[in-house]
Amino acid sequence: MAIRPALGLVIVGLGASLAPLDIAVNVALPAITSHFRLPLGDVQWLVICYVLVYGSLMLVAGKLGDLFGHRLIFQLGLVLSAVGCAACAAAPDWPLFLWARAGQGVGTALALACTPALATSLFPESQRTKALAGFASSMALAAAVGPFLGGVLVELWGWPAVYWVRVPIALVTLAFSGLLPSPRREQRPFDAVGALLLAACMSTLLLSLVLSQRKEVAGPWALALLAIALFLIATYVRHAGRVAEPIIRPALFANARFAVPNLLNVLANLAGFSILLLTPYYLANVLKLTALGSGIVLAMAFGGSLLGAPLSAFLVARIGQRPTVFAGVAFVGLALLPLGFTGIDTPVLLVAFLLILEGIGQGLLTVAYTDIVTATLPPRDRGVAGSLALLTRTLGIVSGASVLTALQAHGAEGFLGMAGFLAGYRFAFTVAGGGLLLALLLSCLWPRVWFAR
Repeated sequence: MAIRPALGLVIVGLGASLAPLDIAVNVALPAITSHFRLPLGDVQWLVICYVLVYGSLMLVAGKLGDLFGHRLIFQLGLVLSAVGCAACAAAPDWPLFLWARAGQGVGTALALACTPALATSLFPESQRTKALAGFASSMALAAAVGPFLGGVLVELWGWPAVYWVRVPIALVTLAFSGLLPSPRREQRPFDAVGALLLAACMSTLLLSLVLSQRKEVAGPWALALLAIALFLIATYVRHAGRVAEPIIRPALFANARFAVPNLLNVLANLAGFSILLLTPYYLANVLKLTALGSGIVLAMAFGGSLLGAPLSAFLVARIGQRPTVFAGVAFVGLALLPLGFTGIDTPVLLVAFLLILEGIGQGLLTVAYTDIVTATLPPRDRGVAGSLALLTRTLGIVSGASVLTALQAHGAEGFLGMAGFLAGYRFAFTVAGGGLLLALLLSCLWPRVWFAR
């Protein structure tokens, strides 16, 4: 019996929510640091282990879904996510906690990579954008709930609760996942060598970006890792030209109509990460908001995404995918740039409005950009398409942590105390918003990317 598309989307969205709900861990970081008696810098490996693993495996997991069935890989990811979260909550020491965290990353990669493909399989092809909008809305809702949920859980039951809470979510989703469609797949070979090369390249690239922001790591180490990542991707490109069924075809990126939207999605997520990275300090230390007040204001960005996702589906049907992506990137840049001129006297409502505007832009961008990627790749590669869209977002966020930290530090030079923070905050947002708009303007050198049907 065919499942109702709306019910299927709820099941897929519930499984996908496991990843954005990880924002709750940020709230628990002080408690985790205290429990394991860690120096402040060591707690960053909690994030690094997770991001490196799921980011490096994302494309491979999407390809596995295309070859062996998206539902099967999704279910395997749910099982590993439940085990990984339970192991994190019960870990007796820090090394075992990090191994559990890496296991959780494997589960996230397998479950999340196939969710866009599962969402689109629930609807007719003519309603693909509607499916992607529903999927994006579920992700935005989970991201908005994450900080509040984390605060409540830590307050009531301690830091392990931010992991325990996801175990029943994963198991309930697993119980209902059998209702999702599972079409027969044609027999195709799996490129194991290409998978290893891509995973090694992505993990090395992400590690170089992460280490570039750590003062205790010499700069040449990060550059060496970046050079290794470039060598590995060049090796993958040569390898992919010699196999019949590569994980993803590098020739796709030779076309500006495909490459430019991917690059702009990376840059928009890089710039937009400034809100999660820097704005909490601005709200708490400059505007003197309480933790609850700061959480409510920050949630406005995710609330904007909830508005932007269905709006994107509406616009794609009327003006097309590419103009909608263009508008989404423009919204993000135009919202971030004014944040570079805020100060101690800026009304909270104005800050909240700009965050909503940025969220709307991200919602417009996410749905329409994912639709471009999905339409470009053949239907049999829907898993790779969805995982690529998620990977470019991850690359933007991880590189944003490095770039934005450096921008804030540069802008703060020559100032002391709160004046230094505010100067750096303004500089980071001005460069992030202005740089994104400049990149969008430069992309107009290839007008067919945006405005040719």
